[in-house]
Amino acid sequence: MSDETGKRPDPTPGDHVGGSTADPDADPPADPREQEERQRLLELIGEAQHGMGRFFARDRSLPLLASNLTMQQLKIVMTLSFLGSASGQDLARELGIGLGTVTGIVDRVVAQGLATRHEDPADRRVRRVELTPAGRHLTAQILDAGTATWRDVLAHLDMGTLRDLERVMRRLLDAMAALHPACVREPSEPGTPV
Repeated sequence: MSDETGKRPDPTPGDHVGGSTADPDADPPADPREQEERQRLLELIGEAQHGMGRFFARDRSLPLLASNLTMQQLKIVMTLSFLGSASGQDLARELGIGLGTVTGIVDRVVAQGLATRHEDPADRRVRRVELTPAGRHLTAQILDAGTATWRDVLAHLDMGTLRDLERVMRRLLDAMAALHPACVREPSEPGTPV
Protein backbone atom coordinates (compact mmCIF):
# COMPACT_ATOMS: atom_id res chain seq x y z
CA MET A 1 0.00 0.00 0.00
CA SER A 2 1.40 3.44 -0.97
CA ASP A 3 0.61 6.97 0.18
CA GLU A 4 -0.02 9.94 -2.14
CA THR A 5 3.71 10.30 -2.90
CA GLY A 6 3.91 6.75 -4.18
CA LYS A 7 6.17 5.74 -1.28
CA ARG A 8 5.37 2.91 1.06
CA PRO A 9 4.94 4.16 4.64
CA ASP A 10 7.26 2.79 7.29
CA PRO A 11 5.54 -0.23 8.80
CA THR A 12 4.57 -0.27 12.43
CA PRO A 13 5.06 -3.24 14.76
CA GLY A 14 2.75 -6.03 13.71
CA ASP A 15 2.80 -4.95 10.06
CA HIS A 16 4.42 -7.06 7.39
CA VAL A 17 8.18 -7.42 7.78
CA GLY A 18 10.08 -7.50 4.48
CA GLY A 19 7.05 -8.64 2.48
CA SER A 20 5.95 -11.22 5.02
CA THR A 21 4.81 -11.13 8.60
CA ALA A 22 7.13 -12.12 11.42
CA ASP A 23 5.05 -15.32 11.60
CA PRO A 24 7.26 -18.15 10.29
CA ASP A 25 4.17 -19.85 8.83
CA ALA A 26 3.25 -16.79 6.75
CA ASP A 27 2.76 -17.31 3.02
CA PRO A 28 5.62 -16.19 0.75
CA PRO A 29 4.96 -13.36 -1.72
CA ALA A 30 2.62 -14.49 -4.51
CA ASP A 31 4.27 -12.46 -7.27
CA PRO A 32 7.04 -14.58 -8.91
CA ARG A 33 9.17 -11.48 -9.54
CA GLU A 34 8.92 -10.52 -5.89
CA GLN A 35 9.79 -14.09 -4.85
CA GLU A 36 12.83 -13.97 -7.13
CA GLU A 37 13.94 -10.60 -5.75
CA ARG A 38 13.36 -11.82 -2.19
CA GLN A 39 15.56 -14.87 -2.83
CA ARG A 40 18.29 -12.69 -4.38
CA LEU A 41 18.19 -10.29 -1.41
CA LEU A 42 18.34 -13.16 1.10
CA GLU A 43 21.40 -14.54 -0.69
CA LEU A 44 23.12 -11.13 -0.74
CA ILE A 45 22.38 -10.57 2.95
CA GLY A 46 23.68 -14.06 3.74
CA GLU A 47 26.91 -13.34 1.83
CA ALA A 48 27.30 -10.06 3.72
CA GLN A 49 26.75 -11.88 7.02
CA HIS A 50 29.44 -14.42 6.11
CA GLY A 51 31.81 -11.59 5.23
CA MET A 52 31.16 -9.95 8.57
CA GLY A 53 31.76 -13.27 10.31
CA ARG A 54 35.13 -13.61 8.59
CA PHE A 55 35.99 -10.02 9.55
CA PHE A 56 35.22 -10.59 13.24
CA ALA A 57 36.85 -14.06 13.29
CA ARG A 58 40.21 -12.40 12.58
CA ASP A 59 40.29 -11.29 16.23
CA ARG A 60 41.96 -14.24 17.96
CA SER A 61 41.47 -12.63 21.38
CA LEU A 62 37.74 -13.43 21.29
CA PRO A 63 36.79 -15.39 24.44
CA LEU A 64 35.12 -18.10 22.38
CA LEU A 65 38.38 -18.83 20.58
CA ALA A 66 40.37 -18.67 23.83
CA SER A 67 37.99 -21.08 25.59
CA ASN A 68 38.84 -24.76 25.89
CA LEU A 69 35.19 -25.84 25.92
CA THR A 70 34.02 -28.47 23.49
CA MET A 71 31.06 -27.58 21.29
CA GLN A 72 28.70 -29.65 23.48
CA GLN A 73 29.99 -27.98 26.66
CA LEU A 74 29.62 -24.57 25.06
CA LYS A 75 26.01 -25.41 24.13
CA ILE A 76 25.29 -26.33 27.76
CA VAL A 77 26.90 -23.14 29.08
CA MET A 78 25.11 -20.89 26.58
CA THR A 79 21.77 -22.65 27.16
CA LEU A 80 22.15 -22.11 30.90
CA SER A 81 22.90 -18.44 30.26
CA PHE A 82 19.49 -18.11 28.59
CA LEU A 83 17.48 -20.43 30.85
CA GLY A 84 19.07 -19.53 34.17
CA SER A 85 18.56 -22.69 36.19
CA ALA A 86 17.67 -25.95 34.41
CA SER A 87 17.23 -29.61 35.20
CA GLY A 88 19.11 -32.25 33.24
CA GLN A 89 15.85 -33.09 31.48
CA ASP A 90 15.36 -29.42 30.55
CA LEU A 91 18.84 -29.35 29.02
CA ALA A 92 18.36 -32.66 27.20
CA ARG A 93 15.08 -31.43 25.70
CA GLU A 94 16.51 -28.02 24.78
CA LEU A 95 19.57 -29.53 23.06
CA GLY A 96 17.85 -32.59 21.60
CA ILE A 97 20.24 -35.10 23.20
CA GLY A 98 19.85 -37.90 25.74
CA LEU A 99 19.82 -37.35 29.48
CA GLY A 100 22.87 -39.62 29.95
CA THR A 101 24.84 -37.54 27.46
CA VAL A 102 23.78 -34.31 29.18
CA THR A 103 24.90 -35.69 32.56
CA GLY A 104 28.42 -36.37 31.27
CA ILE A 105 28.71 -32.97 29.62
CA VAL A 106 27.42 -31.19 32.73
CA ASP A 107 29.95 -33.15 34.85
CA ARG A 108 32.78 -31.69 32.74
CA VAL A 109 31.33 -28.14 32.82
CA VAL A 110 30.99 -28.40 36.63
CA ALA A 111 34.59 -29.70 36.87
CA GLN A 112 35.75 -26.57 35.02
CA GLY A 113 34.01 -24.40 37.62
CA LEU A 114 31.51 -22.94 35.15
CA ALA A 115 28.33 -24.49 36.61
CA THR A 116 27.01 -25.99 39.83
CA ARG A 117 24.32 -28.52 40.71
CA HIS A 118 21.84 -28.15 43.55
CA GLU A 119 18.54 -29.62 44.72
CA ASP A 120 15.37 -28.15 43.28
CA PRO A 121 13.62 -26.53 46.26
CA ALA A 122 10.23 -27.56 44.81
CA ASP A 123 11.23 -31.21 44.22
CA ARG A 124 14.20 -32.67 46.11
CA ARG A 125 14.44 -35.53 43.58
CA VAL A 126 15.43 -33.06 40.84
CA ARG A 127 18.94 -31.64 40.53
CA ARG A 128 19.16 -28.23 38.91
CA VAL A 129 22.18 -26.85 37.07
CA GLU A 130 23.11 -23.20 36.91
CA LEU A 131 26.12 -21.12 35.98
CA THR A 132 28.67 -20.05 38.56
CA PRO A 133 29.93 -16.44 38.54
CA ALA A 134 32.81 -17.70 36.34
CA GLY A 135 30.29 -19.25 33.93
CA ARG A 136 28.22 -16.06 33.81
CA HIS A 137 31.38 -14.03 33.23
CA LEU A 138 32.43 -16.28 30.34
CA THR A 139 29.00 -16.13 28.66
CA ALA A 140 28.89 -12.36 29.07
CA GLN A 141 32.33 -12.13 27.43
CA ILE A 142 31.22 -14.40 24.58
CA LEU A 143 27.98 -12.49 24.01
CA ASP A 144 29.75 -9.12 24.18
CA ALA A 145 32.72 -10.24 22.09
CA GLY A 146 33.38 -8.06 19.13
CA THR A 147 31.33 -5.16 20.50
CA ALA A 148 34.29 -2.76 20.43
CA THR A 149 35.21 -3.82 16.88
CA TRP A 150 31.56 -3.52 15.81
CA ARG A 151 31.42 0.02 17.23
CA ASP A 152 34.61 0.89 15.34
CA VAL A 153 32.97 -0.29 12.10
CA LEU A 154 29.76 1.63 12.86
CA ALA A 155 31.76 4.81 13.57
CA HIS A 156 32.69 4.85 9.87
CA LEU A 157 29.03 5.15 8.80
CA ASP A 158 27.18 8.42 8.21
CA MET A 159 24.17 9.43 10.34
CA GLY A 160 21.59 8.50 7.70
CA THR A 161 22.99 4.99 7.40
CA LEU A 162 23.14 4.64 11.20
CA ARG A 163 19.47 5.66 11.47
CA ASP A 164 18.53 3.16 8.76
CA LEU A 165 20.58 0.44 10.44
CA GLU A 166 18.99 1.13 13.84
CA ARG A 167 15.51 0.83 12.28
CA VAL A 168 16.47 -2.43 10.54
CA MET A 169 18.04 -3.85 13.73
CA ARG A 170 14.84 -3.17 15.67
CA ARG A 171 12.83 -4.94 12.95
CA LEU A 172 15.23 -7.90 13.12
CA LEU A 173 14.80 -8.04 16.90
CA ASP A 174 11.01 -8.01 16.44
CA ALA A 175 11.25 -10.93 14.01
CA MET A 176 13.60 -12.85 16.34
CA ALA A 177 11.34 -12.18 19.33
CA ALA A 178 8.42 -13.63 17.36
CA LEU A 179 10.47 -16.78 16.72
CA HIS A 180 12.00 -17.18 20.19
CA PRO A 181 10.92 -14.53 22.74
CA ALA A 182 13.11 -15.75 25.61
CA CYS A 183 16.34 -15.09 23.70
CA VAL A 184 15.70 -11.49 22.67
CA ARG A 185 15.95 -8.43 24.89
CA GLU A 186 14.78 -5.02 23.72
CA PRO A 187 17.73 -2.70 23.19
CA SER A 188 17.85 0.09 25.75
CA GLU A 189 18.67 3.72 25.19
CA PRO A 190 22.30 4.57 25.97
CA GLY A 191 22.77 5.16 29.68
CA THR A 192 19.66 3.18 30.63
CA PRO A 193 20.29 0.46 33.25
CA VAL A 194 19.73 -3.04 31.88
